[in-house]
Amino acid sequence: MSADANKALLERYMEAVWEKGDIDALTDFLHPGFRRHLGPTLGSLDLEGQIERLRGFREAFPDITITPEDVIAEGDLIAFRSTMRGTHRGVFAGLEPTGKRVTVGLVDLIRVADGRFIEQWGGPDMADLVRQLTG
Repeated sequence: MSADANKALLERYMEAVWEKGDIDALTDFLHPGFRRHLGPTLGSLDLEGQIERLRGFREAFPDITITPEDVIAEGDLIAFRSTMRGTHRGVFAGLEPTGKRVTVGLVDLIRVADGRFIEQWGGPDMADLVRQLTG
């Protein structure tokens, strides 16, 4: 896929999954062999693990929005910086709902294969997110 096609794929993903909240649409965007790399010592998630992770975010922050700030695509890679906003209404990372409104930065790198996301690195600044919920 071209860089423009990959950017369009990301736009469709953001609209379906984050603007409309359609977690079931993830299977349209994530390759069956998808891997979400959480960090060098944290391992990775497969397709089902990623779906559950994002479902958990949606349940904890039902009004969650993600606004892309910068998107760069080259070859089979998409890099983007975005801002996540939401209200803590459900259990998240063992934290009971606080009702606090959070704003957190995200940086992600996604590799595309066969018109779907096959690998992803990065994500929200979890330390800042937890700080906002507990501070």
